[in-house]
Amino acid sequence: MKWKVHGERRVHESAWLDVSLLDVEQPDGNRYEHHAVRLADVAATALVDDHRRVLLLWRHRLVTDTWGWELPMGVVEAGETPEQTAARETVEETGWRPGELTPLIYAQPAGGIMDAAHHVFRARPSAYVGPPVEENEADRTEWVPLTEIRGMIARREIVSSATLVGLLHLLLDDAR
Repeated sequence: MKWKVHGERRVHESAWLDVSLLDVEQPDGNRYEHHAVRLADVAATALVDDHRRVLLLWRHRLVTDTWGWELPMGVVEAGETPEQTAARETVEETGWRPGELTPLIYAQPAGGIMDAAHHVFRARPSAYVGPPVEENEADRTEWVPLTEIRGMIARREIVSSATLVGLLHLLLDDAR
């Protein structure tokens, strides 16, 4: 059953985030205002080496005031493809240049209220090009064995949606 949108009123707009109120009608005829949050697309890289380790960043997130492990990721900028963003962010945040990027998974983490496209790619490292240039992104970067990921998720050391979806997909691939 599809809901109808009769109109939209923008409440807030910025480069990363738009908030609107939608005039919606549910299939049963109930009509009301529904919030809609639209975020800029995000691209992430699951960089996996020959030892079955993935490169993760230890980051603090301001809004939730939490620390956690995340894949290198960032906002897809105007004129960039998600693949270009994933490659650029990986180099900037880790100092590692990814090899060929292949799509791993696409996700919308909260489609009932938010449009937030997450593009996750898989790659092998091609070269270490130097220390990260993004000084405000992470406290440290580590190669983590894939065998440790499930425990880290259980301990809530990994909670970022793009990271969770990408890493769980890697684990599913390994289980085949």
